[in-house]
Amino acid sequence: MYSCVIFDLDGTLLNTLDDLAAAGNYALASLGLPTYETEKYKYFVGNGIPMLIHRILSQNDNEKLFKKLHKIFSEYYQQHNMDMTRPYDGIAELLQKLKLKGIKIGVATNKDHVFSEKLIKTFFGENVDIVCGSRDDIPKKPDPYSVNYIIKKLNVEKNNVLYVGDSSVDMQVAKNAGVVSCGVLWGFRTKEELIENGAVYIAENSEKLYNIVIGEDDL
Repeated sequence: MYSCVIFDLDGTLLNTLDDLAAAGNYALASLGLPTYETEKYKYFVGNGIPMLIHRILSQNDNEKLFKKLHKIFSEYYQQHNMDMTRPYDGIAELLQKLKLKGIKIGVATNKDHVFSEKLIKTFFGENVDIVCGSRDDIPKKPDPYSVNYIIKKLNVEKNNVLYVGDSSVDMQVAKNAGVVSCGVLWGFRTKEELIENGAVYIAENSEKLYNIVIGEDDL
């Protein structure tokens, strides 16, 4: 059994895609730029909001336009980040079951720290022990800073930590931090991407993930 599980946020604990797409398309439309189908945003997210802005600007990307779009996006998302965002099936129950077993739970995400704390508090209450979101003074995943920070704060050994995420960035950060990785299939990316980037475990649903965490699932 793992004594600590560190989760990614977007695409792993919460389905935030619709709200992120709405904010992105609102900002683009406000500046007279083309918008995208929601599904396209699965490949725009994962490296933080600034990178999302660069990606949706595409060939229009320049510093002045980036700053305008980033401002509009951030102001809109601050007001609308929970309009359509919801936990994935079984996730709230999973976190509660893990806490009851005494397993420590952290969240390491490239989403802005303020947004992340608000979302975690709203949807999961006290079932998450610590959140490390994106801030200007710390490097983003796949740099291992956020994972190592959580491990230190929770005072756990790396060989007892499982990192859970839905993208290549998550599998890479687990490897960079020296912890075991689990890729989930309900998020934004594919099984192939997760395996290609070194996923040790693959979970198709929250029940499978629970069994992995408590040691009742074989590799």
